[in-house]
Amino acid sequence: MAEQQEEDKSIGEEGGRKEEQVEALRAELESVKSELRQAKESSESSLNKMRYLMADFDNYRKQMEKQLASKAESIKAELLLKFLNIRDDYLRALSVARQSKSSEQGGVVIEGLEGILKNIDSLLASEGVREIEAVGTPFDPNVHDAIAYSARDDLAENTVTAEIRKGYMLNGRVLRPSLVEISKIVKNTVNDTKEVNIQGGQGGG
Repeated sequence: MAEQQEEDKSIGEEGGRKEEQVEALRAELESVKSELRQAKESSESSLNKMRYLMADFDNYRKQMEKQLASKAESIKAELLLKFLNIRDDYLRALSVARQSKSSEQGGVVIEGLEGILKNIDSLLASEGVREIEAVGTPFDPNVHDAIAYSARDDLAENTVTAEIRKGYMLNGRVLRPSLVEISKIVKNTVNDTKEVNIQGGQGGG
């Protein structure tokens, strides 16, 4: 009987130890799960921060590329504008040469000058420079600069009647506005003047 009791006690103690071990394992498992959750949350947080940093860097890169492209375009525009001023001077010289042409040799020189002018125009066109339409078109303050007026009754008012200096566009933007003369309709005030004079005369009588 004593032996049976001793055996039961031993079995009970062993069972208790196993339960304690199971509880310890459960507690350890919960602890590991908790650590994994924290590690996952920390990892996701770090990943989100990394994504934000990458997005910010990408926006910064695009902004810098845009600024650099704009700066390069401005430098290019300044250089091409100088070319246009040279072209204006060249055209004036060519015009004088044509007017004073008096020999066959002079004709050869003019042909050479015209060839150079064609090369200049080809260079400007290859860089995206285009002439602004002017004569016969409605005045557009975005591309035209009116510096003279012409009294015309055969055209709609504010029509470009003459181009004083040619204007150019560079890739859709105004490189140099056209200097133009535009039409103005002048009202005939002769009848009004006569009427005033007549009325004035009648009043005086």
